[in-house]
Amino acid sequence: MMASSDAENSGPMEPLANHLAKARRQYQQWLDRVTPFVLYRWLGTAGLLALFGLRIVFAQGPKFDPSVQDDILADDMEGGGDGAASPLPSQRDDEFRPFVRRLPEWQFWLSATRATLIAIVCTFFVMFDVPVYWPILVVYWFVLFLLTMRRQIQHMIKYKYIPFDFGRKARYGSGR
Repeated sequence: MMASSDAENSGPMEPLANHLAKARRQYQQWLDRVTPFVLYRWLGTAGLLALFGLRIVFAQGPKFDPSVQDDILADDMEGGGDGAASPLPSQRDDEFRPFVRRLPEWQFWLSATRATLIAIVCTFFVMFDVPVYWPILVVYWFVLFLLTMRRQIQHMIKYKYIPFDFGRKARYGSGR
């Protein structure tokens, strides 16, 4: 009478679970095979980004605001700027503290490629075509960036890994 317990354990979802497990194994095997080919991986991702850009252009996704053209021209005309300071220590007292990478290249590549593939797939569905006023989107991006990078930004400020320099008192090599 206990022979029916095996039939109870295998439900109607077992074939689907087996197919999903097989697909996960094949995906992991493919990732393991492409790992050593860094240049080709990045070229593939660049190709996907180009494909995404073409998809946006041909779907007429980016809407250009003609009033912004004057701002772009003004920004281009301003251009210029003086040379950036060297990131290396300039005095004997300065301590060189290199930036420690926390996100490996592999994980960055994998995340960028996945995001690009998801973005390409989403462009084919009308339900994802939501009209957005672009300044709100820009503000949203900055808020999202600050919230996700808050800990890293605090660490950079604590150890003076600041990529910009406001209110600098002295410039080296100015001759004064």
